[in-house]
Amino acid sequence: MQRSKLFTKTSKTTSADEVAKNAQLLARAGFIHKEMAGVYAYLPLGLRVLEKIKTIVREEMNAIGGQEVALTALQPRELFDKTNRWDDSVVDNWFKTKLKNDTELGLGLTHEEPITNILLEHVSSYKDLPISVYQIQNKFRNELRAKSGLLRGREFVMKDMYSFARTQAEHDEIYEQIAAAYHKVYQRLGIGDITFRTKADGGYFTDKNSDEYQTLSAAGEDTIYLDPAKKLAINKEIYTDENLAKLGLNKSDLVEQKSSEVGNIFPLESKYPDALDLYYTDETGQKQHIIMGCYGIGISRLMGVLAEVFADDQGLVWPTAVAPFQVYLIGIGDQGEAEAAELYTKFVQAGIEVLWDDRDSKTARPGEKLADADLMGIPYRIVVSDKTLEQGSIEVKPRTGEPKLVKIESDPKNLQELLT
Repeated sequence: MQRSKLFTKTSKTTSADEVAKNAQLLARAGFIHKEMAGVYAYLPLGLRVLEKIKTIVREEMNAIGGQEVALTALQPRELFDKTNRWDDSVVDNWFKTKLKNDTELGLGLTHEEPITNILLEHVSSYKDLPISVYQIQNKFRNELRAKSGLLRGREFVMKDMYSFARTQAEHDEIYEQIAAAYHKVYQRLGIGDITFRTKADGGYFTDKNSDEYQTLSAAGEDTIYLDPAKKLAINKEIYTDENLAKLGLNKSDLVEQKSSEVGNIFPLESKYPDALDLYYTDETGQKQHIIMGCYGIGISRLMGVLAEVFADDQGLVWPTAVAPFQVYLIGIGDQGEAEAAELYTKFVQAGIEVLWDDRDSKTARPGEKLADADLMGIPYRIVVSDKTLEQGSIEVKPRTGEPKLVKIESDPKNLQELLT
């Protein structure tokens, strides 16, 4: 991509009504546009990051046998009446609407009921189970306050998976398999060492405790108590002696931390299948309960968390796996700009994602280009200038490292070597 053609602009100032660091930086760097509190549009740079996070999540869900579906955002009231989740006294963050004939609808905040209802047409025998399906789509929750940028949205992107098993033992095996896949996701995103499985309240999903995945962050809305040795934590909301004993945690080993939730998994037992009359027939012809679980990862929230935990004084710092481009290329001076144009073509031909700042000196001075490269958080900045070319070199600078002069041949055999 050439910067002169990129649909975005950077800014030196921050909107007065934006208090969250992640949203401030993402807006200044031209990744997002704020529509209203808790609702953001994704511009080309932001969408590239979002899609790369989706790809990582999708690959790990597929690797454990998950099948992707696309469920509807509009949801009929009657399904949620059956599980007692339509009433605002039970679930207080619905967006609700009506059809012209006064039929009440909800705007999808979760999909346990709709996916269970679909399975009524696909599950009858023990041979039809187990099943794990997932989707990646926008969710809508009428949050009372949405001042944390992408960390708490009224409209946000989520991966939600649902498993259906024949027995508790089969469910437990699936549950732990998905838990392991979550750890792989966070490792690939570069936050594996600061993200911990955390026991928490099940909320309006289940009366059982759930497992959250919490990333340590000073900007986090949650408080957890972490045992660093066991890599296990408990949320403050269920921090009781009884729950500590169940988890085998000792108060003296725990460290209080602020954190941001980046995922959750819930054991649902047979609550939703029973309510919607979904059962299966076993080998002997007997009707049996189906054991269900649900598993969420906040895709857009992860983007916000990555922006929060890795940013520095200059701007965003993206892990290579999700950065919108790998290289920010700058040419300075007549010869430098000409050589940068040639190098840009070679990068593209080599399949390396490069953003070439081809703006002329009247549009952006060299200092502005360097500042934008840092603000956008792209992993490598390459500067080709008349001065570096005198030494037969270009300047390669990792986003958080020191710049180095690297010799470049007229036709380098392996351009990726420039980035290592």
